[in-house]
Amino acid sequence: MSAKTASSKKITTTPKLSAAPGSLDGPATKGERTRAAIVEAAYHLFLCNGYHGTSMRDIAEAAGIALGGIYNHFGTKEDIYVAMLAERHPFLNIVPALQAACGESVEELVSDAATRMIAALGQSQDMVGLMFIEQVEFNGKHISQLLKQYYPGLKEFVARLNLVRGPLRPIPLPVLLRAFIGLFFSYYMTERLIIERQPAQHPHHDDFAYFVQIYLHGVLAEG
Repeated sequence: MSAKTASSKKITTTPKLSAAPGSLDGPATKGERTRAAIVEAAYHLFLCNGYHGTSMRDIAEAAGIALGGIYNHFGTKEDIYVAMLAERHPFLNIVPALQAACGESVEELVSDAATRMIAALGQSQDMVGLMFIEQVEFNGKHISQLLKQYYPGLKEFVARLNLVRGPLRPIPLPVLLRAFIGLFFSYYMTERLIIERQPAQHPHHDDFAYFVQIYLHGVLAEG
């Protein structure tokens, strides 16, 4: 499901909410359950209607509470969005996946980490919609805070490349990390948006292994 532009038809019916990990099933108190219901309702509405196409009244109705009650938990609609982003952003799954990667050589570690990252992205089916909202409607203003939260875990992963077997070129760790995330994110996106939709026109040739080799060795033939 992807975010729609402002010109798209707005969904006004209450969406059918499904419990997300750590949301409706997790909170113990009534206040925590109400807060989780608000975030869950906002999540579906933002994806369907966009951020600016969703009102606080829409969120309150979808969450099953009075409009005034929503302000007991969030001061503004953007506060709800930030809470939703923190709970739903792909980084939430990607960082633990990379930290769990293993391998005795650089090649093994990169291959295992990339496999785990792609699987983690697959758990965030609405990732594209969230990223679209953040970039188009907020110009990416909240990403810096997310990076501050998750960068230590990402940095710890890429630093491990220097600890396993295999010489590395003297490339700054932030560049290695950026290249890794960028390359394998592009693998996931092109696989999802192009390859899976036109399999006959794009037969597989062990594409993932090629991506790993491109990350490790580039595209130029040796010699």
